[in-house]
Amino acid sequence: MPNITFVEADGTRHDTEADVGATVMETAIMNGVPGIVAECGGACTCATCHVYVDAAWSDTIGGPSSMEEDMLDFAFDVRPESRLSCQIKVKDAFEGAVFHVPSRQG
Repeated sequence: MPNITFVEADGTRHDTEADVGATVMETAIMNGVPGIVAECGGACTCATCHVYVDAAWSDTIGGPSSMEEDMLDFAFDVRPESRLSCQIKVKDAFEGAVFHVPSRQG
């Protein structure tokens, strides 16, 4: 179970344990991380689980698919490090990964 951290826009940190194979969104929801709304439940049909991948983790986490990029058009304050957390499957290599939660969701 890798430990991953969510950082709210105000700097509040949420250290969590994630199940390998679960999504980053599922991990956030199961741990009550504020700011991850996940209206579509992980179907990649909304942008309410938007996160910013910490720069130190961008190579390990990887970039979005074309479908995810299209959905990110509906997110608030999209940046190069933006991802939809429902599309990121947790791997053992994510030990220590950090995801930043935007100040609001799209």
